[in-house]
Amino acid sequence: MAPAIAGAAVALDLKSEAQPPVVWYDLINPTQEEERTVGERLGITVPTMDEMEDIELSARLYQENGAEFMTMTVLTRPDAEAPRKVPVTFIVKGQALVTVRYSEPRPFDAFLARARRGNGAGLHCSNGELIMAGLIEAVIDRMADTLERLGNDIDQISQEVFSAKAAKVNKKTRDLQELIREIGQAGEFLTVVRESLVSVSRVVAYYSALDGVDRKLAKELRQRLKLLQRDATSLGDHSAFLSSKINFLLDATLGLINLEQNQIIKIFSVAAVVFLPPTLVASVYGMNFDVMPELRWQYGYPMAIGMMIVSMIMPYLYFKRKGWL
Repeated sequence: MAPAIAGAAVALDLKSEAQPPVVWYDLINPTQEEERTVGERLGITVPTMDEMEDIELSARLYQENGAEFMTMTVLTRPDAEAPRKVPVTFIVKGQALVTVRYSEPRPFDAFLARARRGNGAGLHCSNGELIMAGLIEAVIDRMADTLERLGNDIDQISQEVFSAKAAKVNKKTRDLQELIREIGQAGEFLTVVRESLVSVSRVVAYYSALDGVDRKLAKELRQRLKLLQRDATSLGDHSAFLSSKINFLLDATLGLINLEQNQIIKIFSVAAVVFLPPTLVASVYGMNFDVMPELRWQYGYPMAIGMMIVSMIMPYLYFKRKGWL
């Protein structure tokens, strides 16, 4: 556990009775003893992992024993192909903040690194509410960077989808199928990001609504919460734009694959029509009748070959003129 104490982050021994004023208890994979000790000190009940994973809004945002319990979804491993979403719970009781998490998201590490440098780094850790605002701000900044990287990946996919490079039909189809897989991964990634943004917006809106009802928020905190809500909303709008772009790319890719397949079918259809008249001519002169005028004619064979060639050329020229080839 690494709590913030008087504006700096240091390790805390919960077994020791003599402790400086603590404003942040950061419980990482807490044991039952740690949960019980923090709960007794603050008069709260620390939620378990199963309780944090509940999706009901009443189980994620609620008030109990004078403390505010807020659970939101945070991304972990956003640089990996399959990022995970994990719940993080914020508990505000008086001037103290308790965070409960069973993973180590990078925004928390970045915030801790800044907190250990003290307020000179532009970070305010005077109370738990400001620390919570700083943590949420770090989470939003991380998601903004993730959306920016995801947007660049989507732009790259768009260039590959609409590339005019000539390629064999089978190779181009395989490339488009690979692009569908990449589009699907980007869509799954974006879904996780949007879910996290929604949870962040709910937490900020919930705590902002407490102003003037259950407590009076400080002016600095009120302004920071407004900025966080605005940033989350703008990122939500940007994620919606990326989602619509992913859907467009998916439809375009499927359309291109259908065009390639239709082109192959068209080639087979035209070839069948072109070779149909020569087949008819060959069938006529392949009949075994005794009386056939051209059967013993000296130029019968060249005439039949010529009819076959002409019957092939005429449909080809017709299709060419119509622009079907």
